[in-house]
Amino acid sequence: MRGDKDETAKLSRGFGWLAALGVILVVAGVVGLLYTGFATLTSMLLFGWLLLIGGIVGLLHAVQARGSNFFWLGVAVAALNIAAGVVVIRRPEAAAEALAMFAALLFLTGGLFRVVGSLVVRGPQFGWTLLQGAFDLFLGILVLSSWPSSRYVVGTLFSLALLFDGLGLLATGFGGRRVVSMVTEQMPPEGDRQKEPGDSVGKPVQPE
Repeated sequence: MRGDKDETAKLSRGFGWLAALGVILVVAGVVGLLYTGFATLTSMLLFGWLLLIGGIVGLLHAVQARGSNFFWLGVAVAALNIAAGVVVIRRPEAAAEALAMFAALLFLTGGLFRVVGSLVVRGPQFGWTLLQGAFDLFLGILVLSSWPSSRYVVGTLFSLALLFDGLGLLATGFGGRRVVSMVTEQMPPEGDRQKEPGDSVGKPVQPE
């Protein structure tokens, strides 16, 4: 019984840490939405360091596997990641502008394909697909028309991702703690443990 209670206490603490992390992410997301410029620079610097570290790790793996056929391919990919990471770290604003342009082109291309596909196929999801395509086209035109000041859309998307991830962790943490507390309340006390069939206490005395 004591072991079960220890396990439930550990589970409760684990869900509590998840909820605390969710609070931190929610606060970071709200701050990022209020200061989109700072969030954009932060996200681009983080992205640059991830590229740089990933390139270094990839280069080390390529050196370890230098006898294989994919050695030069690994070296080329690692070099590109390192170069991209250095550029993003040194010029985060220019990288954010390029990423905003890339996002606008993705929105425009995806929206155009959805609109044309919905008009040609006219399947059961015709209206929903057409609405999605029109919304993607609107986002692409909006980002492209305000470029390069639309570079702050990167920070906005990053902050929204933090906000929704934090809300998800909060829901998981509080929901998990509630379930653990319900299970703990339904557990019987240690003194109320049912006697097993093999227990000798309470057996009737057989006559000789």
